[in-house]
Amino acid sequence: MRHLIWIFIALFFVSCGYKPTLLYTKNILGDKIYVEVKTSLADPENTVLIRDAVNEAAIKRFRSKIVPQKEANSMLFVSLKRVTFLPIQYDKNGYVIAYKTYVTLSTRYKDMRGHQNIITSTGDFDFAIESNSVISDTKRFEAIKNASYKAIDDFISKLSIKGIPSDYK
Repeated sequence: MRHLIWIFIALFFVSCGYKPTLLYTKNILGDKIYVEVKTSLADPENTVLIRDAVNEAAIKRFRSKIVPQKEANSMLFVSLKRVTFLPIQYDKNGYVIAYKTYVTLSTRYKDMRGHQNIITSTGDFDFAIESNSVISDTKRFEAIKNASYKAIDDFISKLSIKGIPSDYK
């Protein structure tokens, strides 16, 4: 029975013309990508986290190689626009016990064909803290890292829409 369900799911995706976003982003960016993350003088630690997240996305999600600018098919220039922490839950005494972190990235890209565009993407992440305490550096970095991954996913989805042939839009 289990095999029958998996066969049905596979046939459904094949018959409906499903293509992963990787194919659409590959059409735009190609196999060799140059990545530059602009260092924020106000918050350099967060820039390092975002640089790591963008590099990981280029390798794992785009399945591309990070190369020097002269060898690249396309280029990504990422800058951190905003990091925001908002309280989302309070305990019975009025102390904050949960926060939502928002990270906003601005990515200027130049694709394989030489077209340039800017995409603004946002990611968020919820996390809890102990009642009547402050946000530790560890929690803060973890929240920013996870929100950055979501912002990069948002960028990938917006970019993949641009890679869909116009007769399907």
